[in-house]
Amino acid sequence: MVKVEVFDPAMCCSTGVCGPSVDPALSRFAADLEWLAANGVAVERATLAQEPAKFVANPLVSGALAENGDGALPAIIVDGALVSSGEYPERNTLAQWAGVAVTADNAKDAKADNGCCGSTGCC
Repeated sequence: MVKVEVFDPAMCCSTGVCGPSVDPALSRFAADLEWLAANGVAVERATLAQEPAKFVANPLVSGALAENGDGALPAIIVDGALVSSGEYPERNTLAQWAGVAVTADNAKDAKADNGCCGSTGCC
């Protein structure tokens, strides 16, 4: 099983899609991670404010932070390799990294899933 680890900057909750003004990119990304999980990908997510030890313990993330500071976040690791740093990738990119096919049907599901937190329950 493919494993995707997301190391987010400091946010109010584990997904950042809470509060009065939700960033649409974070809402989309949270939905995309749920979509990956629904398609058999193991997804783990940590925020700097809530789980700083995870950032220090991961040499790829701690190295990216040492080199680029907070600009290194979010850091995305797929199966132990740092694949992205400093931006939230689109669903198609996540799917490619995870080896999940994007079809017309499940791509349409992403556009329909624009709720605050979906199943994350942070709101």
